[in-house]
Amino acid sequence: MPQLAVRIAALGSVALGGYFVGANIEKRRLLDILQNALHTDRLVLESVLDKRKPAEIFEKLSFGKVSAATPMSVSDSIATGPARVSQIMKYGFPGLDNVRSFDNYVLSYDRRNRVAHWVFEHLTKQSVKSNDQINRSKCEFRPDQSVHTFFRSDNSDYKGSGFDRGHLAAAGNHRLSQNHVDQTFFLSNMAPQVGKGFNRNSWNNLEKYVRKLTNTYVNVYCCTGPLYLPKKEGDGKMYTRYQTIGANSVAVPTHFYKVIVGESPDGNLDLECFCMPNQVIPDDVPITSFQVPPESIERAAGLLFFERIPRRQFSKINGRKQ
Repeated sequence: MPQLAVRIAALGSVALGGYFVGANIEKRRLLDILQNALHTDRLVLESVLDKRKPAEIFEKLSFGKVSAATPMSVSDSIATGPARVSQIMKYGFPGLDNVRSFDNYVLSYDRRNRVAHWVFEHLTKQSVKSNDQINRSKCEFRPDQSVHTFFRSDNSDYKGSGFDRGHLAAAGNHRLSQNHVDQTFFLSNMAPQVGKGFNRNSWNNLEKYVRKLTNTYVNVYCCTGPLYLPKKEGDGKMYTRYQTIGANSVAVPTHFYKVIVGESPDGNLDLECFCMPNQVIPDDVPITSFQVPPESIERAAGLLFFERIPRRQFSKINGRKQ
């Protein structure tokens, strides 16, 4: 009998060990499948797998043909450590479609429109501080080689279009190193924007406003993206129409949004939301006139922002106490 017990215990140990080995192998296999299918940063996928069952992930994510996906180039130094990614995305991902993590920001890329769905940044007073070591003139707009050529935008798309290559993650937000600011010039971080009167004026003013928030808050989390909003036309019906530019048919958004969370030293959280039309805006129009309820942007974008924070937890939304 003792020998039988020992044999049973040994078999149990082998089975248990096999289970854990098999579970780890299965997790790695699932990570490989997800990464190949979504072309998403592996660190992001690992954080998702740690919190959700595989079945839930497959239920939430859809897969297309991915055999031709181009691996992210190591020479571009895009991969980041898990600590930085988790810090930027502290309050949740708005979506998980084609997520890419750069050294200092994270984006979700819209392969159909050749413009990001959203770009997420974490700003501090130090990260936006003027830095003499940074030389913006050294930066070059360049295609994101991690995006398959079918879905990639190119500088030639913008040439002669009349639109600026407008930053979503602003170059001025990333002054800790030359590499950080260089990475904001990938075309996956760009969208066609009206130049004079918008990108170089009102939108620039909004970017400066976000940076100034670091004087009030110890942490500022900013999500930026495009919108394609419907408009009532002569027949009384609503239509969603937008221009495309270049051989790659890069979509020209009708509007752009910024959803911002400020974290004060005492832990209080404030939320501000802006939606601006992609058109010439008079200089005397204050940026506060473009504040909108967060729900309006979420419905239009099909995304949920900062979903880890219950709305009742915000001290203020668009400057109004809750």
